[in-house]
Amino acid sequence: MNYSPKEILSFVEENDVKFIRLTFTDIYGQLKNIAIMPDQLSHAFEHGIAFDATTLAGCHSDLLLFPDISTLSVLPWRPKSGRVIRFFCNIRCTDGTPYKGDLRAELSNYIEKMRKKNYSCEIGTKCEFYLFNTDDEGEPTKVPHDRASYLDIAPLDKCENVRREICLSLEEMGFNPQSSRHTHGPGQNEIDFIRSDALTAADNMVYYKTVVKNIAAQNGLYATFMPKPIEKKPGCGLHISIAVKDGGEFLFSPSAEKQTEKGSHFIAGILNRIREITCFLNPVTNSYKRFGEDFAPKYVNWSFENHSQLIRIPYTAGGKHPRIEVRSADAACNPYIVFKLLLAAGFEGIENREVLGEDTFTNSATGNFAELPSSLEEAIELAKSSEFVRKNLAPEIHEAVIKKLEYDLAEYNSAIDKPAFEDEYYFKTI
Repeated sequence: MNYSPKEILSFVEENDVKFIRLTFTDIYGQLKNIAIMPDQLSHAFEHGIAFDATTLAGCHSDLLLFPDISTLSVLPWRPKSGRVIRFFCNIRCTDGTPYKGDLRAELSNYIEKMRKKNYSCEIGTKCEFYLFNTDDEGEPTKVPHDRASYLDIAPLDKCENVRREICLSLEEMGFNPQSSRHTHGPGQNEIDFIRSDALTAADNMVYYKTVVKNIAAQNGLYATFMPKPIEKKPGCGLHISIAVKDGGEFLFSPSAEKQTEKGSHFIAGILNRIREITCFLNPVTNSYKRFGEDFAPKYVNWSFENHSQLIRIPYTAGGKHPRIEVRSADAACNPYIVFKLLLAAGFEGIENREVLGEDTFTNSATGNFAELPSSLEEAIELAKSSEFVRKNLAPEIHEAVIKKLEYDLAEYNSAIDKPAFEDEYYFKTI
């Protein structure tokens, strides 16, 4: 929304807004916020709102939050009287310089760099989650809300009303949900988003999880995005669709005959770097239990339409809006980092004219393809030795994220009951 600060202040007054949430993510991608009163908003626009950031990685002093006016949303699950609105914020140091751990700025600056080279990018997400029943005290159980399967309808699909409420809430907030469905697992759901610019897509992905969890809780349910919450049942993936234009012309095509050279180079670039960046796409130990099962990819390969490959080029009606879909990530990831690394890998492929291997046509075809890392430990080691990762992440972000991943891995390795550890740290937090 291209409003001025004056128009925003009028909106606040006319719509009985009583609280303003200034939202940001820490260096690990965890959603944070500070609530201010309406009479502080003008000051926030002009001077920022200071907060103690000494507990945030890579920072040893106060920081300032400046609301990004274009990200205004009304929180629909809050009371209509005394409304609550939310802004995503840009983060600066008290001397006015950008905070080097500001992930939104990191992604935004990269998008601007590509724009100057005449490229534009749009990203969409398809994100799966499970709905579980809660006990008499409101605590989550491991009992799925239904026993339905792929594309089932009510009464088998007991999640239908909750999904509808989630989509309506997202729409009211200005998000662009495209479709929703019950997917393969019991109590498992998916909501797809229309593509938008990469920064908006990352903002939406971060807040989408909060919307899902809030609406689920209001319906007496518990929502989790844990990659593999139920053994021997389908995991939860985050499928990332990417559309790129070069001077206004799409790079990708849904058919081999019309595929551009740059489109092929872009896909090759991602495949060549995917192992090195997997710990960012799949940042928890539980992530690796999903690979190779129930359509989740295991091999570094690609295909037209095939739903089990790491990258697929989906069919598009009439050939409109051609895109690729990266299928290995999960919702535990930090989308600001992930989107930047995927784009950087693709554009590196174009710059180096990297050669794309042959299409993989069948679900069973494995060929001589490399495999995705089989554990978080392997993925971390690949990232630590990657010059590509160091080149494309600010040192503060790279150091802090790797340190956190290593700490989490050490905690997991020291746990006697590893499934219980994952339930405590992932099922209840992701």
